[in-house]
Amino acid sequence: MELLKALEWRYATKKMNGNVVPQEKVDYIIEAARLAPSSSGLQPYEIFVISDKALLEKIQAIAWNQSQVTDASHLLVFAAWDGYSLEKIEKVFAKTLAERGLPADRMDEYKQRLWGMYEPLGKEWHATHAAKQAYIAFGLAIAAAAEQKVDTTPMEGFVPAELDKLLGLEALGLKSVVILPLGYRDEAQDWLVNLKKVRTPKEAFVTEIK
Repeated sequence: MELLKALEWRYATKKMNGNVVPQEKVDYIIEAARLAPSSSGLQPYEIFVISDKALLEKIQAIAWNQSQVTDASHLLVFAAWDGYSLEKIEKVFAKTLAERGLPADRMDEYKQRLWGMYEPLGKEWHATHAAKQAYIAFGLAIAAAAEQKVDTTPMEGFVPAELDKLLGLEALGLKSVVILPLGYRDEAQDWLVNLKKVRTPKEAFVTEIK
């Protein structure tokens, strides 16, 4: 029930007050995202945590000049792999098997089968699939922030190609997917803060098949 109360409390904050989020809360939010599930456990994404004000100003300019980018305490950039490869898949499984104390060849058949499915689908499919995995972590970060009473603003309103260039993501084999300012609401300046949360009613949202 506590999570539901936190989710009821949160909203897409439209104006933040510039106050700094304590590091332990930022760490908690990041850890929730790190623990998120992903397809085959590959975690094909990374998170960039930005608090440098000069850099945030540059990002704001390519994020529709949304004030939350610079008024936030931290900005999380979720960046997904631009494609899969057998080498990347093998690297992830090698680490998993080593940490579990299992033989290095334990999952060879699965790795080959997985790559056999992914390879013919092409890089556009790869990038889209990886981005979907990043969104799972993104959702958990939002929930964790709400639990910590930290405000967030989920944002797709930016120019990915320009953000990729600014952060040098292409050289890392990454593409920016979505960004998340963390901070605290400015209740006096935020037009949305006191409006009723509206969601699809359960009877229209859920179809039970028994």
